[in-house]
Amino acid sequence: MKIKNETQQTVVATLAGGCFWCVAADMKKLPGVIRVISGYTGGRGENPTYETYEVRGHVEAVQVHYDPRQVSYEQILTYFLEHIDPTDSGGQFADRGSGYVPAIFYNNAAEQETARSVLTAFGRSGKFNRPLAMKLLPAAGFYPAEAYHQNYDEKNPLRYRAYRSGSGRERFIAERRQNDKNAAGPAAPSFVKPDQAALKKKLTPQQYEVTQHGATEPPFSNAYVNNKKDGIYVDIVSGEPLFSSHDKYDSGSGWPSFIRPLEPENIVKKEDRSHGMVRTEVRSRLADSHLGHVFPDGPGPSGARYCMNSAALRFIPREDLEKEGYGRYLKLFE
Repeated sequence: MKIKNETQQTVVATLAGGCFWCVAADMKKLPGVIRVISGYTGGRGENPTYETYEVRGHVEAVQVHYDPRQVSYEQILTYFLEHIDPTDSGGQFADRGSGYVPAIFYNNAAEQETARSVLTAFGRSGKFNRPLAMKLLPAAGFYPAEAYHQNYDEKNPLRYRAYRSGSGRERFIAERRQNDKNAAGPAAPSFVKPDQAALKKKLTPQQYEVTQHGATEPPFSNAYVNNKKDGIYVDIVSGEPLFSSHDKYDSGSGWPSFIRPLEPENIVKKEDRSHGMVRTEVRSRLADSHLGHVFPDGPGPSGARYCMNSAALRFIPREDLEKEGYGRYLKLFE
């Protein structure tokens, strides 16, 4: 759904992740989100209330109004899934019942395809011990909740924080983030980047120039452009996981290309105005290595093409993941 006015175009995503107080509070923190409305959707009849929505088959949900120039639908969904339990079909945290089940409501075929892609990636990520239980449904009528429910975290901060803490949501999110850090492989958050003298010894001249000075290796004659083996690609300096062979494709550019990162939190994007162009540079979070650029002409649902330098990457084949300390990613290739 798109809403236009004179100054901006706003797209609306409808999401259900349990208590709408919490989902709204989380979603409005994402850069590019303009406003979030709490409400009810998915059931029978119009104008449900807080007292009647569940018995009429509706769920608590939010409408996220966002600027697609600043944040993509794929990023909206990824952020949303990181703040709920997508494996719980019976509710969310302390809130149980049909009114709290998690769901994504898509507005069109493109959103449906993107949602399926994001859910598939989450299911393969190895972050969960149970299968995902998310509902993927066409958007239906959305009915804003009563005024006192809107921006509840701001109107009643003490009661909100007490509820959120007691519900178990905050603890679940914190534990999952810690598990992600612990399982991310040898590149722990305590990683200290070697000095330049040590990097020159560790890296080949080309690897050093690419990662430290932003150079670009020659197209086609590089290590991974034609690599078709199963495995993951990590930062050559830190070892932080970056991309999966599942998301690699032949872009014809001459450099290894991917439709998405394996671990988005390990990717940093910066505006690059070098060489008379305006591009989006991609760097690694821990090592701050120059990896390449991301372009909006890819084949995936998000349209992204991560065009990387082989010299910035180290490939770890599937059979070596366990001994190299990346065993959590074996689930990707089952």
